[in-house]
Amino acid sequence: MLLLAALVPVVTVRADDPTTFDVGGLKFTRPTEWKWVEVTSPMRKAQLKVPGATAEQNADITFFHFGSGGGDVNANVQRWLMQFKSAEGAEKIEPQEIAGTKVTLASTEGTFSSGMPGGPTAALENYALLGAIIEGPEGNVFVKMTGPAPMLKATRAQFLDFITAAIKTKK
Repeated sequence: MLLLAALVPVVTVRADDPTTFDVGGLKFTRPTEWKWVEVTSPMRKAQLKVPGATAEQNADITFFHFGSGGGDVNANVQRWLMQFKSAEGAEKIEPQEIAGTKVTLASTEGTFSSGMPGGPTAALENYALLGAIIEGPEGNVFVKMTGPAPMLKATRAQFLDFITAAIKTKK
């Protein structure tokens, strides 16, 4: 019996990637075509990949929450925009209210300097940013989507619906 047990390969079963996840008092529901990415940075609360036709056409969505810290809305929007060399007039900052919650949308297109602040960067041309800073019940929630400009244009409405649905779940 022990010999038989030794010959049977060990199989590890991975739990399904979460379809819902909480960040800063908001419950986000991941669209089925968006893929869960394991977080490798302690600063990130969650990360998703929006698959494109090829790996080069994928977009990334990262989620941050620092409680009452993390800086004000304007400082964060400016930091995001500074990661891009954008054409004049491409940068947009849109404060608004969604379901009674203050949200600031930030967007731009151009050459994106990817990478961690202070570390090496790669210049990615024809990229775009679509970000939302949500004033949540437990502090600001930062949701930042970057990827090829055509991908972000094609998924903008879905991203906004995704943000709106999470806001409607706030505690």
